[in-house]
Amino acid sequence: MTETLSETQVEFYAENGYLVLEQQVPAPIIGAIRDEIVRFEDIARAMTESDDKLDLEDSHTPDEPRLRRIKLPHTQSAVVRDLMYSDHILGPVRDLLGPNLRLHTTKLNMKKAGYGAAVEWHQDCAFYPHTNDDLLAVGVLIDDMETVNGPLMVFPGSHRGPIYDHHVEGVFAGGLRPESVGLDMKEAVSLTGPSGSISIHHGRILHGSAVNRSARSRRLLFYEIMAADAFPIMGSLTAWNGFADYNRKMLCGETTVVPRLENIPVRIPQPQPDVAMSIYELQKGMKERTYARIDSDKP
Repeated sequence: MTETLSETQVEFYAENGYLVLEQQVPAPIIGAIRDEIVRFEDIARAMTESDDKLDLEDSHTPDEPRLRRIKLPHTQSAVVRDLMYSDHILGPVRDLLGPNLRLHTTKLNMKKAGYGAAVEWHQDCAFYPHTNDDLLAVGVLIDDMETVNGPLMVFPGSHRGPIYDHHVEGVFAGGLRPESVGLDMKEAVSLTGPSGSISIHHGRILHGSAVNRSARSRRLLFYEIMAADAFPIMGSLTAWNGFADYNRKMLCGETTVVPRLENIPVRIPQPQPDVAMSIYELQKGMKERTYARIDSDKP
């Protein structure tokens, strides 16, 4: 018996590696998160560079604050933290990963109208290989998401394939061009929906998102979650501050000291470049960038 999802939805996720559940989060909660974003944007006005809480666009200035990511928002916002523990989020995840769930990380990615930064194509598990791949990301759509405002895009079924090489000249760069691994951009699917919807994507699915060229914001809150018996492999970018801290990341169910080992493809995201640990900074090491190439001829 499933808790939230239908058997058809569970089967679709297994086959394709993603789901979209429309209007899963109530409007008052979405409104409260929007208010929190305004609060963080006000904080950014006094900043001249990114720190361990807020990540600024390259074009940010105090007079025109441009915030592209709120880091670990569940540690900075009670609204975000409460939603993380709610059945709006955990109900469908339990149907896909089982009753014992652990938090990997959270982030709130923001693409303001007209300039919001692209995220090049990548697989999450390339950043944090684990002993099994029961890992996924839940994206909460803070705004209506359409093809024009830089939605998350995925290659259906790619979660059942390899972990692709995300290195450039032997250094981890956190991204790749789909064409370089034989994928056709025409096969990519946009995960669109009205605000309050959630997307779910598998940790191994290849995904990315273009620059927001529209007149509307596109803000997406991510909860990255894993089965409690998925343990990070040495060299992973998963934060490890001891087992007690790891247990504090349990979202529901029971912890374990017995990792589940599965025969899955793994690559280690090492060595690291000497840059700030952000996907935006890592991907600057890519010599060929999908969205830079596509967007370069646009005004």
